Amino acid sequence: MTEYRSWADPNGPDDPHLDVGAYVLGLLDGADRTTFETHLADCPRCQAEVTRLGALEPLLAEYAAGGAEPVEPSARLLDGLLDEVAAGRRRQTVRRRWLVAVAAALVLGGPAATAVVMDATVATTATAPASPSATAPATGPLATSSATGPGGAKATVGVAPSAWGSTISLTLSGVTGPRTCDLVAVSDYGTHQTVSTWTVPGGGYGSSAPQLHITGGTGFAPGDLTHFEVRDLTTGQLLVSVPAPAR
Repeated sequence: MTEYRSWADPNGPDDPHLDVGAYVLGLLDGADRTTFETHLADCPRCQAEVTRLGALEPLLAEYAAGGAEPVEPSARLLDGLLDEVAAGRRRQTVRRRWLVAVAAALVLGGPAATAVVMDATVATTATAPASPSATAPATGPLATSSATGPGGAKATVGVAPSAWGSTISLTLSGVTGPRTCDLVAVSDYGTHQTVSTWTVPGGGYGSSAPQLHITGGTGFAPGDLTHFEVRDLTTGQLLVSVPAPAR
């Protein structure tokens, strides 16, 4: 993404550096244009910016040559935008003036100008590194328990205490597909919480490979769990029930 630099304003709100965008878009009137071009002749920084932002001109010309019907802005809207540009050049806030100029360019140039306008005007802001996952890690050893269901489904459930309840792992085999299943944790109080859901592929899960390995969580503490259920979500069929690991 192209970076637009907001320079310091050593000369106050009339600093000619601030007129680069309006100049490229043809929004300066005769006197202001002459003043800026005089400044431009001796300013390498502005020359570089004019060259970079000049990509708008061929794009707008291409759009016009494409034969698309232009969207005619109302006189009130266009006059208001141009007035804002002229007034904005006398303000100290560079970004506000430049964004108004971009709005005028979009009205005049239509959708084809959007990509270049956005690329030329979005300021680059340092992005903070992604924050650590809010999922708290397990805070204790993993205890496991296994069971086989009446239809041959085999499941091993692992439970480890965490700051928010329990971290749960599941290894599942001996399940035919296709079907959609879920793993449900059941507490001493008879309440249920869904740990995870998944889709079994057409080939199912064999006795060895492929097997399903997933990790999820529940708000129940390990000591509050009685058992886990793997069910077919479509039919409600219980495929296998696994007692909670002893702790």
